[in-house]
Amino acid sequence: MENIYLLMIVALAVLAIADLIVGVSNDAVNFLNSAIGSKAISFKTIMIVASVGIAIGAVFSSGMMEVARKGIFNPGEFMFNEIMIIFMAVMITDILLLDFFNSIGMPTSTTVSIVFELLGAAVAMALIKIGADSGNFSDIVIYINTSTATKIIFGILLSVVVAFSIGGIVQWISRLLLTYNFESKASWVSAVFGGLALTAITYFILMKGIKGTPYAKLSFDLIGGLTIKDFLETKITPIIAVSSLFWSLFSYGLIVFFKTNIYKLIILVGTFALALAFAGNDLVNFIGVPIAAWQSYEAWVVSGVPANEFSMEVLASKVPTPNALLLFAGMIMVLTLWFSSKAKRVVKTSIDLSKQGNTKERFNPNFLSRLLVRSATNTSALIDKVTPTSLNNFIEKQFEEKNIVTAKVNEEDKPAFDLVRASVNLMVAGILISIATSYKLPLSTTYVTFMVAMGTSLADRAWGSESAVYRVAGVLTVIGGWFFTAIVAFSAAAVIAFLINISELMIAVFLFGIVIMGVKNYLKGKDTVHQDEEDELSIGESSSLQGVIFESSKNISKVIKRGEKVYTNAIEGLSKQDLDLLKKNKKQTAKLSRDVDELRDNLFYFIKNLDESSLNASNFYINLLGYLQDITQSLEYINNKSYKHVNNNHSKLKLTQIRELVEVNSSISNLFNEVNELYKNKSFSKIQSIIKQKNDIYNLVQDKILAQVARTRNEENSPKNTTLYFSILQETKDLLNAVMNLLSDYNESHDSSIKPAKLDK
Repeated sequence: MENIYLLMIVALAVLAIADLIVGVSNDAVNFLNSAIGSKAISFKTIMIVASVGIAIGAVFSSGMMEVARKGIFNPGEFMFNEIMIIFMAVMITDILLLDFFNSIGMPTSTTVSIVFELLGAAVAMALIKIGADSGNFSDIVIYINTSTATKIIFGILLSVVVAFSIGGIVQWISRLLLTYNFESKASWVSAVFGGLALTAITYFILMKGIKGTPYAKLSFDLIGGLTIKDFLETKITPIIAVSSLFWSLFSYGLIVFFKTNIYKLIILVGTFALALAFAGNDLVNFIGVPIAAWQSYEAWVVSGVPANEFSMEVLASKVPTPNALLLFAGMIMVLTLWFSSKAKRVVKTSIDLSKQGNTKERFNPNFLSRLLVRSATNTSALIDKVTPTSLNNFIEKQFEEKNIVTAKVNEEDKPAFDLVRASVNLMVAGILISIATSYKLPLSTTYVTFMVAMGTSLADRAWGSESAVYRVAGVLTVIGGWFFTAIVAFSAAAVIAFLINISELMIAVFLFGIVIMGVKNYLKGKDTVHQDEEDELSIGESSSLQGVIFESSKNISKVIKRGEKVYTNAIEGLSKQDLDLLKKNKKQTAKLSRDVDELRDNLFYFIKNLDESSLNASNFYINLLGYLQDITQSLEYINNKSYKHVNNNHSKLKLTQIRELVEVNSSISNLFNEVNELYKNKSFSKIQSIIKQKNDIYNLVQDKILAQVARTRNEENSPKNTTLYFSILQETKDLLNAVMNLLSDYNESHDSSIKPAKLDK
């Protein structure tokens, strides 16, 4: 029996490594979004600074491991075999849950997930014990630390509202004083701002970096015989006053004598601070449970008592974690930070929601987001009416942003927001987390950093009329995901603990499922990234007609390639009554349509980018987008009709009809492949030869229509089949017309763009 627990310890060690990987992928948004979004420093420098912060913070995290041992439940009420079931259920649930959120690119709280998993598994085990002893449900309070659970729920609600509000207020004041021309302000202004920001960040480093370590209990005569921990908590005002003065003078010296950009220094130090705090406090979320399990196992082996009789009171005492183990965990976190594609995906969600200006909106507006935006707009209009005109004009001038419409519409190096907002994000997050720590309030760093970023975005007018409903919908989705995390973490951990209690073989089943999921996600991730890079449409940047012609050929090639696949799958799915294929094809068609719509949404920026001598390019590009939209609409219509027919269980097409559709599909497929190769290789001289094929394919489709008319008069007895068949063939003709019109227009524009060059010769 001892071997099963040793195997569980080995499994927990492996799960700890996996949890570190998925945990860092999720929490990277906490400390990377401000630096990456502002592009204040190079990506490599950001990663190096964050890595150093993680490595140092990991070593300082020993004191935080108590949460996993006794923070949520009363360990003395459980036996060793029961505590091992709780720990296994927690780790299995945590990996599954975090990997799910990482896969969809949504930031969630690892703190909340681990706490509610511990709570759910402990409650399940407590109920099992109560049921076995014929006890009352009210006895649950004997096993669970209810006061801690209540504090955490309160902390969640408080952090969301407070972080958003304070972030918005501080950003609004900062922008009002500094404006978007902050770099032209007097040196003392930047120095004072730098002093306040660096004070907040360094105090945050002390509170979150040192407080959880054994060094925090050391006392020094220099600070009146107080311990470092007590000094930081009781002497807040003098620490902040002296620190503000010191850092302001220090900032002024750097600005005046070394020409340092103090905002970049703030972002650099802030990134280090949040990375340090993340590792120093959130490491418990990933390895706290396995370490507690290992320490439990060691105590049980020495005792010689049967597993179901050995009380886990030992977990109530404080046991230090070896620094070597913490450093090893820190190294895994650093490696994950550098190589995890999911981490980049989660960071991108936060940056996109806070971006200043145009971006590809990931979230669709909903009733609540529209209601909130409409209410905020009406409230703003009411405030404007009661505010003096002179004051309104002054505020508008302070918030006036230069060069809103950029020369390029798709610049990779363009920052999502400026250095002031990035600095405020880091400063406010540091202040709030430091205050919560000093008052011993449980707080999620993910919630704080994300909501501060959203609050500063709103105050900085990043959520304008063009994007507000999308951004608000995104924030509501993320917040909803946080509460979903708590509910699912609690429920799933409880169910898994119950199943493991029934049979320990369930551990092997769950571990096997995790391995399969990991391999599947890895392969799917590689395929998705490769597919996205290969098929993604690019927004036009050229400013001349000839440039637009050559640049747009890539998009046409990709649309035609994806269109051929959609059309073929629609015919195949209809012929085989394959509902799954048609359903997947429906998603692909919708995505293609959204991609083309995105090109149209960026038409404003494209026209702004054109040279005055190349205005004909705008007419060409507008027509081009119209043809691409016609193509996607035809493909959507054909697949949706086919899906509806099969989904409603209507009678299958006759063999003759299927053969005819396959024949039409073969001709369309060959045409699309030729067009794809033409644009892919920019072989524009072949356009005329392809256009000549129109009549052959058009006549083929027309013949099939006439054949169906004859069948309808003589032998057809299914109105649904007839309607569907005619609809597909008629829409195929429209699809063919759109492709041929595109080719013709492209051919004329290409010829006109090269004629001046020939005349010059």
